[in-house]
Amino acid sequence: MATATTVSVEKVLNKQVANFGVLYIKLHNYHWYVKGQQFFTLHVKFEELYDEATLHLDAIAERLLTLGGSPVATMQQMVQEASIKEAVGREKAEEMVRHLIEDFNTINKELQEGMEAAEQSGDESTSDMLLGIKSSLEKHTWMLKSFLGS
Repeated sequence: MATATTVSVEKVLNKQVANFGVLYIKLHNYHWYVKGQQFFTLHVKFEELYDEATLHLDAIAERLLTLGGSPVATMQQMVQEASIKEAVGREKAEEMVRHLIEDFNTINKELQEGMEAAEQSGDESTSDMLLGIKSSLEKHTWMLKSFLGS
């Protein structure tokens, strides 16, 4: 039987499965539809980011399965559960970057909460995994902010 803390960790992980599922599709949208002077730079960067999102999505879902949970596995479930929103489809290049910074900040806040829940339940493996993802997103946030000149 799952304890309250275990359920909390599972809920946090499922939220991140949803976030990274939505992020994966959003990054493809941005990759395909970015236009303008920064096309070549952002087209490559968005591909790098969706490749990384795939790895995070899989790692989080498999950790959830390891803990006995059930990851959301349809787009409808992911969109409903996620904290981040889908791409609108009309974003300009700089808007795309700003939205990703916001998304990464949202996810990082939730990853921190997840690390705390995992630590409270003595789940060092989950906490460590979330810390690695958080560190990566922090670096991407810094780079994206630098791209915008902020």
